[in-house]
Amino acid sequence: MRKVIFAINTTLDGCCDHDKFYPDEEMMAYFTQLTRDADTLLYGRKTYQLMVPYWPDVAKNASGDREVDIEFARAFDAVNKIVVFSQSLNSPEENRTRIISTSIHDEVVKLKQEQGKNILTGGVTIPSQLAALDLIDEYHFVVHPIIAGEGRRLFEGINLLEQLQVKLVESKVFKSGGVALRYVKQ
Repeated sequence: MRKVIFAINTTLDGCCDHDKFYPDEEMMAYFTQLTRDADTLLYGRKTYQLMVPYWPDVAKNASGDREVDIEFARAFDAVNKIVVFSQSLNSPEENRTRIISTSIHDEVVKLKQEQGKNILTGGVTIPSQLAALDLIDEYHFVVHPIIAGEGRRLFEGINLLEQLQVKLVESKVFKSGGVALRYVKQ
């Protein structure tokens, strides 16, 4: 069965607002590898519209960008399918994108049973719903050595029936003082 992996950048105080900080080169390389290990991306409308067409455009017009950003863009552009859960989005930006407005649970269970590589998700709303449904197999938090003091928070609005138990299985310290933490559900 394929794994659903939730990966996100966050600050020490849990802010995951993309306008408050930007990953350094080591952190971007970390996310590039996670993306290369996936063949499906799961997003909500907001995250999808942040990612597409931005990263596909970087992959096509790489001038002026950091090499690590170009590598991430290429990895992102190579992913086979993007599944977007949205009630308001009518048409996708590109042909590899599918918009789903029905049950997130049923769709993700079906995706997990398909053959292929990992399923990668990011953002706040969809991963919070997936966590509440106990559908996330791994959590990858890249913690930046910053206290933002404001912005959207990790797992904002999550509603759990019971606590999720996870186990730390790997950590990596970056030169910047940031750290990548990889947890698996128990």
